Amino acid sequence: MHFEIPKTASAVQLTGPDELTLNRHKPVPAPGPYQILCKVEAVGLCFSDLKLLKQFADHARKADILSGIDRKILDEMPNYVPDDKPTVPGHETVVRIAALGDKVKGVNLGSRYLVQTDYRWLPTPNSNASFGYNFEGGLQQYVLMDQRVITSPGGELFLLPAAESLSASAIALVEPWACVEEAYAVNERTTLKTGGQMLLVVDAEFDEKKFAQFLNQYGRPAKITWLSQSTAPGELDVEVVAAQNLAQLPDAAFDDVVYFGADPETVESLFAKIAPGGLLNIVRGKGRFDRPVASAVGRVHYGCIRIIGTVGSDPADAMQYIPPTGQIYAGDCINVIGAGGPMGVMHVIRNICQNVEDLTIYAGDLDQQRLTLLSRIAQPMAEARGVAYIPYDPARNAMKASFNYVVLLAPIPKLVAAAVADAAPNAIINIFAGIPAHITGDIDLDTYIEKHCYFIGTSGSVLSDMKTVLAGVEAGSLNTDISVAAVTGLDGAVDGIGAVENHLIPGKIIVYPTCEGLPLTPLEKLAETLPDVAAQLDDGLWNIKAEKALLKHYSK
Repeated sequence: MHFEIPKTASAVQLTGPDELTLNRHKPVPAPGPYQILCKVEAVGLCFSDLKLLKQFADHARKADILSGIDRKILDEMPNYVPDDKPTVPGHETVVRIAALGDKVKGVNLGSRYLVQTDYRWLPTPNSNASFGYNFEGGLQQYVLMDQRVITSPGGELFLLPAAESLSASAIALVEPWACVEEAYAVNERTTLKTGGQMLLVVDAEFDEKKFAQFLNQYGRPAKITWLSQSTAPGELDVEVVAAQNLAQLPDAAFDDVVYFGADPETVESLFAKIAPGGLLNIVRGKGRFDRPVASAVGRVHYGCIRIIGTVGSDPADAMQYIPPTGQIYAGDCINVIGAGGPMGVMHVIRNICQNVEDLTIYAGDLDQQRLTLLSRIAQPMAEARGVAYIPYDPARNAMKASFNYVVLLAPIPKLVAAAVADAAPNAIINIFAGIPAHITGDIDLDTYIEKHCYFIGTSGSVLSDMKTVLAGVEAGSLNTDISVAAVTGLDGAVDGIGAVENHLIPGKIIVYPTCEGLPLTPLEKLAETLPDVAAQLDDGLWNIKAEKALLKHYSK
């Protein structure tokens, strides 16, 4: 297959907060020895694109890479655009290889691939590098990648071969469905980090013997930083270093933070000290906070920090309530908040289709149109599988149920606090919506600890999630195209992101960069402007026949 590669092409560029423009003459770079030039077939718009639009250089994934790759290699990449450099959003992407550097291995010219976007071995201060953030993404006609970036330390290439028999939209939408899958499949750390750094802060009763047993049972750090007015313990078989002041300790430096006490201001200060992937264990003892505590709910999603606690005096008590994964279980009563949005639909459908017995799913959304469209798809699926499906508008009918599992699709800290109040004992509260990493929420930690609640959160997906979802799509067991609600070319992509911001489209928007001149068009409006495409819809749903008709129309 031969590609006539132009010198310039169209791209949607983000140059600053809320500064999104269509550049019709962005230079198309020639690939270097390790680089891959791809022609973009389709891109799904995501709420995460909106978060990048608003935060720009402050977004956790737009930051500079700290380690994992040589700085000189990054300097060779015109597509590496950290901090305040203009970027191209778009991470739900399917591409076709248009040109290859002479040292590239493992991909074939002309072949079709799904882009895995999440480079977790390349850390930023509060997250990690990612396609569509600090590397240019798919909202352009041609996108450059570098094999040294998109190959994991284990040798896995983050381009997955995709079948020609599928629509480009179905392949592109594997990425958001994989993010949903990761939210449940994630493996939680149920031990202390062996060889890690521990911060131990003692404001209450401390039993050295119990603490030694705690270390023996759950793992031994390399070093414990001890902060207390009492003498540091000496019989722990771990190096213990006394600290004088919490403020003088480095931020994001401790894998496990264990706090004995119930002083709200101390806990609020401790959040800054937790490293990405870190665990805060609050040993409340006989005390109470007696007020909401400003908690780092944003870092639960972006930094994968976790919070546990006990009303006793033994930190081991809290560890037993960490779930091994984020999965749902038989008998769960689930509340999906923001269920009518594009990602909410995926959560509802995913959980209905898990074949979990005695499941009840409440689907809450303020938009009646979105709820109606969701129910059109979800209700028959739920009935066929014996799942109790209950759609509701929280403004008209607040649910009084006690929930074992809450999924939050709106990045609003007050909703996190409300989920704690509504939680059943041992509830998982899945903070799926990306609350910015620096944002806190006032949480009733007394109730959180007493109920043994567990905040969980993930950002992006891992390669295994993508492979699982892609295999399901290729086998016909999952139709990701049910999420599609509108199509557009790059000409309407800016309007599309605006529609995501204002909740104007009740589903996913698919961008086809080769369809020059195609404005943002909801599927129900297709018959007005593209009757030949609308005629191929299947009971109003997008599919490969409609996509082929669209691409044929715009190839004339």
